Amino acid sequence: MCGIVGCILKEDNDVAPILFDCISKLEYRGYDSIGLATFDEGNIYIKKDKGKIEEVDHKLNLSDMPGSFGIAHVRWATHGDPSKLNSHPHVDEDTSIAVVHNGIIENYLEIKEKLTLEGHVFKSDTDTEVIPHLIQKFMNEKFDLEHAVRKTIDIIEGAYAIAAISKNEPDKIVATRKDSPLIVGIGEEGYYLASDSPAILKYARDIIYPERGEIVIIDRDGVVVHDEFDNVVNKEIDTINWTPEMAEKEGYDHFMIKEINEQATAVRNTLTQKDNIQEIIDDVGDIQRICFVACGTSYHASLTGKYLIESLAGIPTDVILASEFKYSANTLNENTLVIFISQSGETADSLKALDVANQTSKTLGIVNVAGSSITRRAQYVIQTQAGPEIGVAATKTYVAQLTSIYLFAALLSKNVELLKEIEKVPDFIDETLEDIDFIKDISKRYNYARDFFYLGRGYSYPTALEGALKLKEITYIHGEGYAAGELKHGPLALIDEGIPVVVIIPPGDNYRKTMSNLEEVKSRGANVLAIGSSDDESLKAKSDDVIAINADVKEIIAPLVYIVPLQLIAYYITIEKGHDPDKPKNLAKCVTVE
Repeated sequence: MCGIVGCILKEDNDVAPILFDCISKLEYRGYDSIGLATFDEGNIYIKKDKGKIEEVDHKLNLSDMPGSFGIAHVRWATHGDPSKLNSHPHVDEDTSIAVVHNGIIENYLEIKEKLTLEGHVFKSDTDTEVIPHLIQKFMNEKFDLEHAVRKTIDIIEGAYAIAAISKNEPDKIVATRKDSPLIVGIGEEGYYLASDSPAILKYARDIIYPERGEIVIIDRDGVVVHDEFDNVVNKEIDTINWTPEMAEKEGYDHFMIKEINEQATAVRNTLTQKDNIQEIIDDVGDIQRICFVACGTSYHASLTGKYLIESLAGIPTDVILASEFKYSANTLNENTLVIFISQSGETADSLKALDVANQTSKTLGIVNVAGSSITRRAQYVIQTQAGPEIGVAATKTYVAQLTSIYLFAALLSKNVELLKEIEKVPDFIDETLEDIDFIKDISKRYNYARDFFYLGRGYSYPTALEGALKLKEITYIHGEGYAAGELKHGPLALIDEGIPVVVIIPPGDNYRKTMSNLEEVKSRGANVLAIGSSDDESLKAKSDDVIAINADVKEIIAPLVYIVPLQLIAYYITIEKGHDPDKPKNLAKCVTVE
């Protein structure tokens, strides 16, 4: 999982500063190495090394490279340890070709063995290095760069977005993709390639989305796209409505805290999708079963959707991890609506499942990124309106997904009262954020913990799972979310003196039973941090700490509001520990490999 960028300028200006600026915007996609390749006066110049962008730039001065076109890469290692040799771009033996790649080449060992027998010498442990060697092989057989790339993708298997340059064909970048994201930007000063739009928003907002197997050729005169038969494809040009400023920190210390503070706006903007959602419901017709397919945070949003749809609309609803979907595929039929939820719209597991579901069922994507693969392959699309999310740990995209699910469930069940309650959510979130300093102080007191437990019932159970996930992702503290009623079936054995237990306990039908579970852990020495109603005096008396939420937040909409303090707890513990919440170890924003 990586990020790639390419740029060719119309005039003879140095491209390296632009490449560096663009690739810096993709550090959330990978941050164990960075590299740039540019071309000037017959030679390809490369600078690359392991480490975060700032560290490598301080050592190598990445903006100081000659040439008006080039490619760049940030890496999240899959094959080979983070090292200078394993960093991209990768080249052939005489540095006549340079390649950047996002994805995994599944048959690279077989290819590498054959090329080695033909005399090729490899320097890295990566799967990617076979690509420039294959391109070199075919260019030596008199194919031009475009057709050498075409011959290469006929051989390689797996997922990829590839950009290649050759010193034998100056002023040209050739790119292609299969199951990894790639966009093409058209700007006033040049033409661009990138894995994601934040990279190029500053330079181009007119975007082309290449499909699988299409070949993109960009030069100083423009962009040409060819299909697998070498026919020119007339691509639609979309305009991204995100501004460059939306992808900047704007004075915040980290993207994560900025994005937490943008959640009320994300909900307000997503509420504008109500008419679109109603049209989808009207068009989809008789549905006898709903199946959510998702990963990670989106899986937790889906679990909330299951509770809502089954309780309000009475439609049997399943939630399946995308990576496990193939084991349930035979249960689908024409009366099943399969809903795919993905922040990026490029999640590899979800895309594989979507291709399967499209064969038998109606499919709906709930996605934040316009033009992403899921938006182009699902039959229906709900576009969340969270804006670009750069922090790896999802926050505002989660509440935007939840908002879409709530609207869908309310409209499907014709629940007017719920629609009214959803409209109040942005104000409730803003009010909760007014207590941010109080939550910060409380969080510091729990910095000591090695384990956390999160408890919730009903609608609050998925919230407990999501709160635990946020903690694990960025603090590296072990956290587990449980349905509160499951305590007696095992987890209670793990409750010892001083272990923090976060209890999510909004007023409502589940309050009494959840309070009993709170008292169970408290009697065994746990430090109880409760998230509950501001007028709940009993909760304040029985808990060590309480984060109070507006008493008007009803249990059914609590997931949209109660998640905010859980995100803040994870964030501030992370800051206290000295970690970077935007770039957690071993994780990347968009999971484009299976």
